[in-house]
Amino acid sequence: MKAAVFDLDGTLADTPSAISALLITVAAEAGRTVTEQQVRPTIGKPLEPSIGHLIGRPVDDPATVRAVARYRQLFSQEVVSRGPAMLYPGVREGLVTLHERGTLLAVGTSKITSSAEALLSAMGIRDLFGAVIGHDQVSHAKPHPETGLRAAAALGLDPTDCAYIGDTVTDMRMAHAAGMEAVAVSYGVASPEELGALEDTVVCEDFASVVRALTASSVSLL
Repeated sequence: MKAAVFDLDGTLADTPSAISALLITVAAEAGRTVTEQQVRPTIGKPLEPSIGHLIGRPVDDPATVRAVARYRQLFSQEVVSRGPAMLYPGVREGLVTLHERGTLLAVGTSKITSSAEALLSAMGIRDLFGAVIGHDQVSHAKPHPETGLRAAAALGLDPTDCAYIGDTVTDMRMAHAAGMEAVAVSYGVASPEELGALEDTVVCEDFASVVRALTASSVSLL
């Protein structure tokens, strides 16, 4: 059988607005004022360099380390604690449908693995995924193909037998670089216009459309 590898924030979990608010709070606590327009482009990217950039400090600076720890504390308290309420409409039902059809499922995210596992478990969908690949498991961040390649390998498949589903241009570039079918959702971070401008990318307006795309005969992964 074939597989679908999912991004997490902005694809499965409705977290972008909450993440923006937390980054603004953490930056303010570090003495920097940033706007939502400044933090939005960092969503879906590795946390440490994103926070370092926002507060104007190197990744290994003690201020960055403290801000990252504070962000993770707040994320656990204010986001993970909301559990299944963080799922986008139709996600659990759609994942169950794919799982029951025999499609292998995995997550490939810029979150560290422990954070991704905690959020997936809190939302009640961890058991549907055969593998969770976090940023701490790869040497290169998206759009480098390593995240997708590691997810495919963890499922025992060639990447060309997999689709990658995400909500950013970076996600789609990673999918293309890995040789995966690229499926974008337009309800996350990137706009429909940005995603629609990409070649060889299926753009879906909701999760039900994702399931239809992944099970349609016109999509090459199945």
